Amino acid sequence: MTATEAKHRIAELSKIIEEHNYNYYVLDKSIISDMEFDKLLKELIDVENEYPELISPDSPSQRVGGTVTKEFKTIRHKYPMLSLSNTYSEDELIEFDNRIAKTLSSKYEYVCELKYDGVAIGITYKQGKLVQAVTRGDGEKGDEVTANVRTIKSIPIKLRGNDYPDDFEIRGEIVMPHDIFDEINKEREDIGEEPLANPRNSASGTLKMQDSAVVAKRKLDCYLYFILGEDLPFQSHYENLDAAIRWGFKVPKYNMKVGNIKGVFEFIRQWDKARHGLPFDIDGVVVKINSYEQQKTLGFTAKSPRWAIAYKFKAERVSTKLESIAYQVGRTGAITPVANLKPVLLAGTTVKRASLHNADIIEKLDVRIGDQVYVEKGGEIIPKIVGVDLSKRPVHSVAVEFITRCPECNAKLVRGEEEAAHFCQNENGCPPQIKGRIEHFASRRAMNIDSLGRETIELLFNSGLVHDIADLYDLKMEDLLPLERMAEKSASNLISGIKSSKQIPFERVLFAIGIRHVGETSAKKLAYYFKDINALEKASREELLEVGDIGERIAESVHNFFSDEKNKEIISRLHQKGLNFTLSKEALATTSDKLKGFTIVISGKFHKISRDELKKQIEQNGGKNSSAVSGSTNFLVAGENIGPEKLKKAEKLGVKIIAEDEFLKMIE
Repeated sequence: MTATEAKHRIAELSKIIEEHNYNYYVLDKSIISDMEFDKLLKELIDVENEYPELISPDSPSQRVGGTVTKEFKTIRHKYPMLSLSNTYSEDELIEFDNRIAKTLSSKYEYVCELKYDGVAIGITYKQGKLVQAVTRGDGEKGDEVTANVRTIKSIPIKLRGNDYPDDFEIRGEIVMPHDIFDEINKEREDIGEEPLANPRNSASGTLKMQDSAVVAKRKLDCYLYFILGEDLPFQSHYENLDAAIRWGFKVPKYNMKVGNIKGVFEFIRQWDKARHGLPFDIDGVVVKINSYEQQKTLGFTAKSPRWAIAYKFKAERVSTKLESIAYQVGRTGAITPVANLKPVLLAGTTVKRASLHNADIIEKLDVRIGDQVYVEKGGEIIPKIVGVDLSKRPVHSVAVEFITRCPECNAKLVRGEEEAAHFCQNENGCPPQIKGRIEHFASRRAMNIDSLGRETIELLFNSGLVHDIADLYDLKMEDLLPLERMAEKSASNLISGIKSSKQIPFERVLFAIGIRHVGETSAKKLAYYFKDINALEKASREELLEVGDIGERIAESVHNFFSDEKNKEIISRLHQKGLNFTLSKEALATTSDKLKGFTIVISGKFHKISRDELKKQIEQNGGKNSSAVSGSTNFLVAGENIGPEKLKKAEKLGVKIIAEDEFLKMIE
């Protein structure tokens, strides 16, 4: 393919991919399968890697992230991001309407919108292209998070049509959908990490992550609700948002234009009930005057506009009795206390249980058996105890003493110095840990064993057929057929699923075996660095720390795992059964040890290879990427417009500085 042909193909693929992104993430319409979409994206990335000089910041390939931002630049807002005045009172809404009526001599309309519980963002477009994204900050200045915002697929990098203003800002709220939040927490619990608190905090934390590739994996979403600029097509808020839909923006379909305060109340009452069915969190309704001219007449106070107000829903809180505290054991042995409550209706569902998280939370709340406790839904999803009605505390109540032994196997519990949770260390004899590990091993993102869900695992374990993950590969049809609810077809499907799992590549097998703190990303990095299980098993803590993004906690966990004779025996049995414990030939063809032991910093612009590909090549050749020059840096790969501070520090520390060509010769 010539450079001219590549340019045309990149343009063609970019257009097709962005059209599918728009259909899927904005219109909620799926036109092609995920596999077909991935093929298109892979082809685009391959062509761009061959001709890196043709990569545009607007390319759909840039949505996968890879840019590392060490410090987020502070940017002054062109238009201050003022906060809205809040109210929980319908009477205050009537007062707001009366003030509007007194000030305006002409008829007015309101626009009612949902109040998203996320992170406010202002995004600037010039000539139809995204050029900057800035958080609210203090309203006057915010943090530039452009690289991270580009990874959010519901935000257009390049606008559709041609009737948009030449230079404008659009504002909205970045949110984490409930299903993504739940998925992330499931994975965190799977690897023994504390779950995220709520979707709002998770969205905020994600947006400030240094590695945009990690942000891309978090699948944030964005709803836009306000446009600012000098040359907008309409002189009214609602109509400009309507135009923004044509330009490719995800403007909420829930917005409504109403003619009076009665319409506002109807909108509020509708969404106070319906909010629990939304795929994201809201905490109220925003009411705005539609006409820009009338907004101008009404003006601003020092802190907020006089033409808008936020009505906040009261957090649904109920009082109920704490009847008992149970203790659950997770896959990693973490003990989670769970409050058993007298059933109570909360936010449309009957709540019987609420997580108490750990011993520190119990102590902080001073919650006791028999207390009347206040329960809310944290982030509108997870019931949580937020307080105790001390006036109703039983006279002879006693403080809760956290259990000292495992509720399942009676082993002694331990708590590490930096751990929030208590742990049962009887990992090979504690039933919930064993079943949890098997469930994790069989899960979709691990070995993906069809027909092996929680109930089947329970059945196999209770029947004595399976005591660990290696036992799965000893199962035969004659073992399964006598079991209750196991017909011939079910048994055949299970045996077939187990057999098929032997094709799963090494990096996923490594994730599946369930080493604490080792998630999908770290499993892949370890697999590509050590290339097979034997090298990984023999690695010292120091060697493990040489792997990019592997810190002390993961290194310690991996080392401890392979120091356990039972774990080594299970790995040996799985190896004998034909599971992949070595990188595939295709993966090995792209790896080497040429950079093993080297810590490398890259800086500047490169012509023959993209920065993302450069980082990938460093890792695949055994090196470790670092974003900062230090005494442990072996090389600084310098491109055009290299950061002067990095160059100065490298020279001062005597770090070897090499050019792009020299680096490529090193890995030839």
